[in-house]
Amino acid sequence: MHHWLPDHQLGVAATLSHADELVGQVADVLFAYQTRPDGTFELEEQLAFPNTRTVVTHVAPMPRKVPLLVADALVALRAALEHALFAEVEFRDGTLNEKAARTVEIPASRRAEDFESWAQGRVKNGPASLHPGSDLVKRIEGLQPFNRKDAQNHPLARLVLHTNHAKHRTPAVTAIRIAAMYNEDLMPRSLRSLPPRPEVPLRVGDVIAETPFGTRVPVAIFPTVGINRPGTDRWPVLMHELEEISHWVRTQAVPRLVTGMEPPMPELPTRYDIAVGHVDERRAISAGSTMSAADRHKQRLRAASVRIDMVDTLGQMDGSPSAEQIAAWLDHLTDEEVLERMSRLKPTYTYNPDFALRNFEVLKEMRDEAVAFGADGAAGD
Repeated sequence: MHHWLPDHQLGVAATLSHADELVGQVADVLFAYQTRPDGTFELEEQLAFPNTRTVVTHVAPMPRKVPLLVADALVALRAALEHALFAEVEFRDGTLNEKAARTVEIPASRRAEDFESWAQGRVKNGPASLHPGSDLVKRIEGLQPFNRKDAQNHPLARLVLHTNHAKHRTPAVTAIRIAAMYNEDLMPRSLRSLPPRPEVPLRVGDVIAETPFGTRVPVAIFPTVGINRPGTDRWPVLMHELEEISHWVRTQAVPRLVTGMEPPMPELPTRYDIAVGHVDERRAISAGSTMSAADRHKQRLRAASVRIDMVDTLGQMDGSPSAEQIAAWLDHLTDEEVLERMSRLKPTYTYNPDFALRNFEVLKEMRDEAVAFGADGAAGD
């Protein structure tokens, strides 16, 4: 029941839930963009004797809704921290006057001396709980980027970088880029094992592959959407950036700020129903979801890819129904059900007769499910 969260901090769970809903809206727009029937970009083979180049000839425009929603989500995450701090200060010091209220903020100091200056700045007009050396200031200090060697990559540093840019300049800049690419004849054990691709947006005219003329190399390409970190040439995967920052705020920053200890259990939910009022807010929070919007998006994309692949795979088996019927069967399954069936298949990086036989049996079971689904549909007509 999250007994570690005091009553005066219950509102932070709602703010975090709102942030996850916004990330979910980002994911919805991205899903529609990333699963466009005509793809997110187009390629063309061009002769550059003695080689052939694969050149980008078109990139689908990014929906403007994406960067606007990203900015909203990041601002909500920053608000969760700021609101939690303000609630904690007022709980300790009582209602603040306007001058004192303006000093209540979460800094993002990359150097220890910068944080010391921030703390000294609270002495004159700040509330007592934010004076240098106080318990609350020590909690804030523990969240600062300077505690890590790569301070610029600290989640708080990134959060403030993005939100300051969005508030004072322009919304986040997002673009399609290639996350991974490999020769289909040399299938890797996982995408993580592939050499990292350059973090650059995909542009018309980019050459993504070059092979000797007359040589055909089947290549698998995994596009994704990146976000530019303001003032840098970094383009991390957008949903990864949102997930890393939101996970830190929810599981590290807020609990440490509220308790001053190692994050207690259970963790705050990623989301609970904030569209209705609750007589028992704690119970509603405890009944919330533990899956983040970013994880749901990842699952949704994987399921969409599996549906496409399985229509082709099952359609080649003897006794299979039509491709349309297989697709209809797969569409009626939830994403979780599709991925559960896919998980029954064992990866075969090298030929293993036991795995091959087991996989064939699993595919037959799926084919029979599709056949039965079609028969039930026909009987109901």
